Amino acid sequence: MPSPLGAHASKAGAVRDLLAPKGRREQGRFLFEGPTLLAEALRSGAPVSEIFVTRAALQNNADVAEFEARGSAVYVVDERTAAKISDLETPTGLVAVAPIAVRPLESLLPGARLVLALAALSDPGNAGTLLRSAEAFGASAAVFGSDGVDPHHPKVVRAAMGTIFRLPLATADPETLSAAARAAGLEMIGLEASGEPLDAEPWARPCVVVVGHERRGLGPWGPLCARKVAIPMRSPTESVNAAVAGSIALYEAGKRHLG
Repeated sequence: MPSPLGAHASKAGAVRDLLAPKGRREQGRFLFEGPTLLAEALRSGAPVSEIFVTRAALQNNADVAEFEARGSAVYVVDERTAAKISDLETPTGLVAVAPIAVRPLESLLPGARLVLALAALSDPGNAGTLLRSAEAFGASAAVFGSDGVDPHHPKVVRAAMGTIFRLPLATADPETLSAAARAAGLEMIGLEASGEPLDAEPWARPCVVVVGHERRGLGPWGPLCARKVAIPMRSPTESVNAAVAGSIALYEAGKRHLG
């Protein structure tokens, strides 16, 4: 049976620390919120160490009981505590904690045909959306630039809608990813407004699709890309959203490399 938080209130404080990058680094854990993501974690077989849930949210939620049966610690909390460990304006009353699983590049790139790289991308919503697209269009992994958003930022996790539990992730600086990609036989292809039209790209070799910062573009990642491609547009719009552009490129690359 779930336990009242009671004497374990310090656990809620540790969970609150996971809202910040420092807390996630120090604890090696991240939080996610709501019944939808909990269901995705269950479907994906993701490990969950703790669940903090209000009595109202616990009602008729079989997933909490399933995780408890698998060994997850479940704590019943009041609405005030639930709000303190949430980053939402309207908390769901259900927050779960899982271990961070970032893998070394060397285990992800060999044999890969399509990989996403988030080069200095700073918007967590864009990052999470791109993870969803990467999974949907067949990428085998995603690499977060060390100069960009934290892969386990709560908004990234929320926007990824469960992909965070399934798609292997790594972090790297530009030079490290470039060297690892070359060693694995992948070429880096960057998205840039001044690049060649995307539909003219042959996608001849396995590749890393590199999506840059929302305003500053590829920055130091640019010179490391074998080629630059751009999304052809029929109107005078200056550019499209980074998540939209990256998703289109992933779709095109996936069609060529994965059928």
